[in-house]
Amino acid sequence: MRKILTLHFHDFLFEYEIQDGLDDMGFETPTPIQELAIPIILDGSDLIGCAQTGTGKTAAFLLPVLNKMVWDPIAATDTLVIVPTRELALQIYQALQGFCYHTNITSQVVYGGTDGISFEQEKKALLHGANVVIGTPGRLIAHLNMGNLKLENLRHLILDEADRMLDMGFVEDILKIINQAPKKRQTLMFSATMPPKIRQFAAKLLHEPKEISIAVSKPAERVVQGVFRVHDKDKNSVAVWLLKEKNLPSVIIFTGTKSKARQLERDLQKAGVNAKSISSDLEQKEREEVLRAFRSRRLPVLVATDVLSRGIDIEDIGMVINYDVPGDAEDYIHRIGRTARAESKGEAYTFVSGEEFRKFKRIEELMGMEVTKMANPAGIAEASVAVQGHLHSKKPGNPNSRGKSHFFRKKKS
Repeated sequence: MRKILTLHFHDFLFEYEIQDGLDDMGFETPTPIQELAIPIILDGSDLIGCAQTGTGKTAAFLLPVLNKMVWDPIAATDTLVIVPTRELALQIYQALQGFCYHTNITSQVVYGGTDGISFEQEKKALLHGANVVIGTPGRLIAHLNMGNLKLENLRHLILDEADRMLDMGFVEDILKIINQAPKKRQTLMFSATMPPKIRQFAAKLLHEPKEISIAVSKPAERVVQGVFRVHDKDKNSVAVWLLKEKNLPSVIIFTGTKSKARQLERDLQKAGVNAKSISSDLEQKEREEVLRAFRSRRLPVLVATDVLSRGIDIEDIGMVINYDVPGDAEDYIHRIGRTARAESKGEAYTFVSGEEFRKFKRIEELMGMEVTKMANPAGIAEASVAVQGHLHSKKPGNPNSRGKSHFFRKKKS
């Protein structure tokens, strides 16, 4: 029988300064995206990497780039990482600190929503030529316009969560930044999805890129998924029941809007649940304070909009609740990807009203699976299905029920 060899980080022959950092952090075996991406990046090729959240993309692009910087250092900004949100910028920056702990590589993270003191600190680091700069498009442009950020020596350009940046309307900003960079550079683009618009965007920026794709549009197998078919007016009651029934120390609830997040926070608190909401409306310091409380388990329930569905690396989240069905089927994958990270297990439940049926059906089609339909708590009626403008009950024998999807059919016992 053929023996399957396990690849270890030592097999990449990183410079000892990088390997020492990995050893300190307990990194032993690369994930599939790391195993495929690292040799390509070390070889100097441009790359399009497609992988969902939680697969180890950050290390996949940081480690080979940092290794090349140790081997061939320059006293200037060598690498620029552009990301859609400040949360993702901070996550990458924190990972970077561990990876280059034993090196002389300098770095700076820049993002909006901070005070004048923070801006001055960013300016000072950029003017001194921080080797690695991680930032959001708007803030990077501000520093470029003021002459603080100089890209003439840039050797590595990295776009992380590229699909999200395009969805958020950052295309023009990104192009303005890239136009300041040398044409001869290595460009790496990572995205959780690969729609045509991403390929068109990549064609403008990358030169003969290699392409890798890992487990696109599939949730982690360790996530137990379930659906509660409930009317909008009953979602709060089901949320309170589920939280108290499971009694887990770390839960994220995703809502479709900021106003719903704030209202749900108030309703949960009235019901005796220790919960806080987080959205783009909060000041950066407030958001960081809430996240610290959640990470440290002082706050067991976090109510969030999709600002957290990607790019936030919080370990051991026991359960994700989709209070609203996300409009984009891919966003469902990213939301439930907050749980069952690494080798842990997790649960993910979605509240689906009749009006949300079609959206959830598209999610099931994307995943190629039917999600288990859960029994509602006592006293909570099951929602009806809105089909072609009519409400169809799921009562067997209803003459109007022909053509209904499997979604609201009872399974045979």
